[in-house]
Amino acid sequence: MSKNPMESVIRAEGLGKTYAEGKMHTPVFDGLDLDVKPGETVAIVGASGAGKSTLLHLLGGLDIPTAGEVYVAGHRMSALSDTERGRLRNRSLGFVYQFHHLLPEFTALENVMMPVMLDEKSPVPGRRWVATSIATVCFATLASVRTGHWIFLWLALGLWLAGLLGMGVISYWSGRKKVVAARQRATEILEAVGLGHRVHHKPGELSGGERQRAAVARALVNNPACILGDEPTGNLDDKTAGTVFELMLALNRRYQTSLVLVTHDRSLARKLDRVLELREGRLHQLERSEV
Repeated sequence: MSKNPMESVIRAEGLGKTYAEGKMHTPVFDGLDLDVKPGETVAIVGASGAGKSTLLHLLGGLDIPTAGEVYVAGHRMSALSDTERGRLRNRSLGFVYQFHHLLPEFTALENVMMPVMLDEKSPVPGRRWVATSIATVCFATLASVRTGHWIFLWLALGLWLAGLLGMGVISYWSGRKKVVAARQRATEILEAVGLGHRVHHKPGELSGGERQRAAVARALVNNPACILGDEPTGNLDDKTAGTVFELMLALNRRYQTSLVLVTHDRSLARKLDRVLELREGRLHQLERSEV
């Protein structure tokens, strides 16, 4: 059953995961398939210990399957290095967990800015220039020693210092532009989740619902193709959980970001496009009447 992975935001084919400890092997699932389309919302339910969180980790490239393949935004995760997987995660996926995982030392705005600041869309500037300048100084030194005229070395050092100053200026302004863009984008998303008036508050100064909304904003700030949520409302009271859940659905419609949510709350799950139950190592689609 082969489909072009580019048609899906996330696709798992024949996914298997087995934990080994000594001679004991514990299979979690085997031959699992999943296909998530752009803008689609999918709930995954199942008994505790069925492997729902493990599946989410595999889909997000946080863990490696023992069999099968995971494609994210058309990229086969097993073909990527750790660095490449991390870069793809930051650009294409957002994560929301049961606990908000906001850094307490930073404001809501700074927490939401971080994925943008960590995104490296181009190679490290100046790497080629550094290599070229070192080679130039070495050749200039050799020429000076052979000819007895140190002007070659002084000229090379002068050009190197001028280049270093130029690179410093370019790096400064590039970094400044990146900070401004990150702040602007983070502010926009925080306003979208109703925290425009709390951007300068630290997590300890926010309520539980506000902290979770800030976590949702952080997941959305890079405009990912899909958000993976592991019981994102599990630590909230029923009223606040419902508010945060409705917010996530509204943001899904606004930004056309796919959602894959693990939840025990079937009343919330039935509001999504599809409900899948993880049972006996496979995903089974549930009818509305079964949810």
